[in-house]
Amino acid sequence: MGHRGASLVAHENTIAAFIAARDQGADGVELDVHATADGNLVVHHDAEAEGVGILAERTVAEITAALPFVPTLDAVLDVCTGLLVNIEIKNSPNDSGFDRDECVAAAVVELLHSRNMLDRVLVSSFHLPSIDRVRELDAGIDTGYLFVLDPTVLIAAGIAVERGHSAIHPFFGVLAGESAAELIDAAHAQGLQVNVWTVNDEAEMIRLANAGVDAIMTDSPELARRVLG
Repeated sequence: MGHRGASLVAHENTIAAFIAARDQGADGVELDVHATADGNLVVHHDAEAEGVGILAERTVAEITAALPFVPTLDAVLDVCTGLLVNIEIKNSPNDSGFDRDECVAAAVVELLHSRNMLDRVLVSSFHLPSIDRVRELDAGIDTGYLFVLDPTVLIAAGIAVERGHSAIHPFFGVLAGESAAELIDAAHAQGLQVNVWTVNDEAEMIRLANAGVDAIMTDSPELARRVLG
């Protein structure tokens, strides 16, 4: 899966990056989404952007006028036909414009319904209430719990199962060492997918694939395709 598209050859989270990921043979892409002041969804990593400030306080017209490379989620989905799209809801109490009412989650579900593409997406977040809200609105949408070093893989898997999520998305570094396959097997035994991020090293791609991960998110889908075949 292209992490923010093929972000080694194009500016991350742009239409060009997602087209490049598709052209490089990616099976899917990962992207970051925020809401605008007028209820639209834009694809950008941070809650703030240079030249516009806090995205949640600006309209989509203001954002695209100042930063024409920032696409709407709708526009990205248009160019990702046939790909799995991992939509990461960026929401944290530490963010500017924190979405405490989970309006972004609701807007994502509404957009997916309008496009009739519930079977080609996976919605993920570090913020559990965001993906919990997606599940509340439509339990048929696959959701993934993102984490780095805390909690551990097994604890994260237990949380995901308890809350009805279908995948865990650990930082690849937590699966270092000989225990990787055992941890992945334990997650699989609970019915979870294990999708890791962000892997750009050939040896790590091979190690993680051999350990049984379901997806590798990478800045270079071309490299992953060549290495993994």
